[in-house]
Amino acid sequence: MFVGGAFAAATVRIADGLVAGVEPYDPDAEVVLADAEVLLPGLVDSHVHLNEPGRTAWEGFATGTAAAAAGGVTTLVEMPLNSVPVTTTPAALAAKRRAAVGKLAVDVAFWGGAVPENLGALGALLDAGVVGVKCFLAPSGIDEFGHLDAAQLETALAELAARDGLLIAHAELEEHLSDAAGPVFTDFVASRPPRAEVEAIRLVIEAARRTGARVHIVHVSAAEALDLVRAARADGVRITVETCPHYLTLRAEELPDGQGRFKCCPPIRDGANQDALWAGVLDGTIAVIVSDHSPATFDLKGVADLGLAWGGIAGVQTGLSAVWTEARRRGLPLEAILPAFTTGPADLVRLGDRGRIAPGAPAHLVVFDPEAEYVLDAASLAYRNPMSPWEGARLRGIVRETYLHGELIHAHGTGLRARRGHEVLAPTTTATLTEASA
Repeated sequence: MFVGGAFAAATVRIADGLVAGVEPYDPDAEVVLADAEVLLPGLVDSHVHLNEPGRTAWEGFATGTAAAAAGGVTTLVEMPLNSVPVTTTPAALAAKRRAAVGKLAVDVAFWGGAVPENLGALGALLDAGVVGVKCFLAPSGIDEFGHLDAAQLETALAELAARDGLLIAHAELEEHLSDAAGPVFTDFVASRPPRAEVEAIRLVIEAARRTGARVHIVHVSAAEALDLVRAARADGVRITVETCPHYLTLRAEELPDGQGRFKCCPPIRDGANQDALWAGVLDGTIAVIVSDHSPATFDLKGVADLGLAWGGIAGVQTGLSAVWTEARRRGLPLEAILPAFTTGPADLVRLGDRGRIAPGAPAHLVVFDPEAEYVLDAASLAYRNPMSPWEGARLRGIVRETYLHGELIHAHGTGLRARRGHEVLAPTTTATLTEASA
């Protein structure tokens, strides 16, 4: 069992959906794991696009949360785009909550969005129950979610600082980006150079320094930005960063041309950059590994011209096994990566009872076989549009069972057994599902 940051033989007692106690190992417990299996806390994925309502053909609460359960994710935080409407008002959040009723296989919290039109009203989103707000510093790819310029970023941070609210930022600057037409993957990578990320992160750091706000950089792909983050933290800037399984496991020089399933923004970079990202994980600079699950339909992803293909990776079901496969190849133990899948994202969104096996915490548990191997077949994916950049890859580590609030909800080989997910609202809110349904 992974408890307190290490593996130990122990028994978990469960009562009323909560962990009632962690006790010495009892061989006569109701459920005893096989010798090859380990018990993990349910994973937390704080970066998932489910696209409902409005673009449910891309994904949806039913399919996306079923895929999360299959991958051992028991709590996810849903992004404010690419749903229609985008979650930039309390009314839009209420619409999203209504769309989720009866469909949740796992627990779901929500991000709001910061766009030019709602600056000055971000507090209302916090009051409605979002865990924080997301902004883009370059075009988001959809017209209804505009990006912030430097002055607007500062305005948003000043507003959030007054509430100790969290801003998460897609950090690329438009002036460093260029168009990338054609199928050549390395041409696409060159169109979104590391400098676009580095300068955007520098902008966020300086604005956070002036306002005192909490900031988080999503899906960091350019490892050279990590030294900026380290220095800022040493100066007291409240900044955290995340990266994603595709950046830690895939290398640009090895990827085929004309395959939209590998396109994401910012892009997958080369092996040397990946090594530096891993160094950031191991030294704690990167404390969060999340999927950035951003699927689309086959017609949008299956485009050979990478300038036209939708830029998003489908990965909420495969993150742990993909990263564990690479970690093991690098000679790292499983416990080296687990905090970034559990306590890291849970603490980011101040859901500190998630991602850990401890008395009083929700009994969200995962039975994981770290030595089992499989070849990923897209037909095994629960996504509405089953595609993956790891399709055909040999991966290590299988989620055998997923428990939510103490109940078995997914079993490998038989699939989803129950939809027992709850919505999770930030503790600052008094909103209820009844209000959302009104």
